[in-house]
Amino acid sequence: MDEEMKRYRYFLKDSIRKTIDFSKTDQSRGVKAPPIEKPYSGDSKRIELITADWEELFDISLSKAIGNRKSRRSYRSDPVTLLELSFLLWATQGVRFYAGDYAFRTVPSAGCRHALETYLAVFNVSGLEEGVYRYLPLTHELLSEFSEDNLQEKMIKATFDQTFAGQSSVTFIWTAIPYRMEWRYGLDSHKVIAMDAGHVGQNMYLACEAIGAGTCTIGAYNQEYFDELLRLDGVEEFVIYAAAVGKVDD
Repeated sequence: MDEEMKRYRYFLKDSIRKTIDFSKTDQSRGVKAPPIEKPYSGDSKRIELITADWEELFDISLSKAIGNRKSRRSYRSDPVTLLELSFLLWATQGVRFYAGDYAFRTVPSAGCRHALETYLAVFNVSGLEEGVYRYLPLTHELLSEFSEDNLQEKMIKATFDQTFAGQSSVTFIWTAIPYRMEWRYGLDSHKVIAMDAGHVGQNMYLACEAIGAGTCTIGAYNQEYFDELLRLDGVEEFVIYAAAVGKVDD
């Protein structure tokens, strides 16, 4: 095995933890914790999402959702409703309990640091104009980020010509803000950020089964093009994962 392969396999291990002086992390040094939600301008356009008794609205057993779970890349033309979108956002990054520097969500995260942000490329959602939005989990709202010409084609290009990424009703894009995790764990942060993305992806699959939608997560994408499309700096925040969502027949 060559040295490069060994180096990449090392990322999957937790050996690095034994080499870190955690007394020197920013948390241990008394540095204020970074915001748990990316800031935004107070005059930004926000859309209130729906909160409901999800169990009454979407009646499917957990075992059935798990048994039916699969990647689905073909979608009907029916729109995803705002109620359904609200549920998917809650299921993947919703806040159960907020306590100052910590927000306990519907998915686990190492140290409750939650380094992910959720963006949406909206194409066919009832009541929403096509464009790019960001989820605000602390208030369960959508922030209108910007409109973009030829967004569907650009989403397909960003995902190396995976056409379903631009033919969905909505494509979720998760970005990482690494410092939220690095503040506590230093160099031991990066594997667990990737693990956190996996938790979110599985919740997405199960939540889609509950609403009669399909999803396919996306791990292959043009990093620099995607970051630029979302107007990210690519250093302090960058794309880490995505998932196309649309209504399906089965």
